[in-house]
Amino acid sequence: MEGLKIESKLPNVGTTIFTVMSALATEYKAINLSQGFPDFQMPEELVRLTCNALQEGFNQYSPMAGWMPLRESISAKVHDLYGVKVNPDTEITITPGGTYGIYTAFTTVLRAGDEVIVFEPAYDSYIPNIEVNGAVAVRIPLEFPTYRINWDEVRTRITPRTRMIALNSPNNPTGSVLRDNDIEQLRQIVQEHDLLIMSDEVYEHLIYDGEPHRSILRYPDLRERAFVNFSFGKVYHCTGWKMGYCIAPPAFTAEFRKVHQFNCFSCFTPAQVALAEYLKDKEAYRSISGFYQKKRDYFAQLMQQTRFKPLPSYGSYFQLYYFDHLSDLSDKDFSIWLTKQHGVACIPVSAFYQEATDNGVVRFCFAKKEETLEKAVERLIKV
Repeated sequence: MEGLKIESKLPNVGTTIFTVMSALATEYKAINLSQGFPDFQMPEELVRLTCNALQEGFNQYSPMAGWMPLRESISAKVHDLYGVKVNPDTEITITPGGTYGIYTAFTTVLRAGDEVIVFEPAYDSYIPNIEVNGAVAVRIPLEFPTYRINWDEVRTRITPRTRMIALNSPNNPTGSVLRDNDIEQLRQIVQEHDLLIMSDEVYEHLIYDGEPHRSILRYPDLRERAFVNFSFGKVYHCTGWKMGYCIAPPAFTAEFRKVHQFNCFSCFTPAQVALAEYLKDKEAYRSISGFYQKKRDYFAQLMQQTRFKPLPSYGSYFQLYYFDHLSDLSDKDFSIWLTKQHGVACIPVSAFYQEATDNGVVRFCFAKKEETLEKAVERLIKV
């Protein structure tokens, strides 16, 4: 007997490419440089603090908005990095990961028919998050191969229904970052059209070559109209914790929490207790950029032995490479072939475009041990 059917709210959504490629990597015993997660341990001190919290009985619900000592530590960190005072009580909410915070921000403000500017290639959750709320993603491609924003095109795509601009810097998958000119253009546009901002800054500490992270929090006129989302997993090598936070003005935060309280009343308490203490070590978060820059540079050095051609990575823990001079396959088929035949998994960048735009580029994650990167390149040399 055929069961009841429901009309899908996301009819064009299937299993994500990350799940597909990681499953292939497991099946073919490939080195997984596809999905963005480290293969090394989180800091020993953070492990110790978490174990202490468990043993000391911090195992019940924490407050809906998050453990106050953690919110206070985040506030101190923001002031240290960006010179900004953020109220831990009314402007910071602890979330089960950055992706959750992004979804909740969209859900807080979007109504049916609203439009959101999204720059492609885009992290794969943005457009489904927008569409499940009955809103419309207005997709604007970043200029290839620099992956910069064409602000003139942005101006032409804004309509009376435009409600928000979604930003991601450092960017996944491209490794591009916002520059001073981008901030100035953004300021003009959001003021002129009274737009809100969803700023995905989960890679805030993974920015290289002395470039500053231009957090939306730095700019009072942008901060007052933004939900800014962060992740602990990306910073402290604990992606499986799914721990992050959202910073927004008090009125925005109040509405954000109305949605949040019915989706995730409380985040994992022992981790919150541990992070509250660990964040007091400024060097721990200040050193992340240098730590990952060494990995980026080491991977780039190794890859010089291959025939892949790099595109610049200014941030995140991803590096894009051209392969189109090596194969006539689509980037998706090439990624599958590379996994099966050479035992290295990557991600086709077309997966980050709604229309599967294929520029002959794949994404590798370099957040791995040196020996993992070395073994991967030993295989990639043969391509």
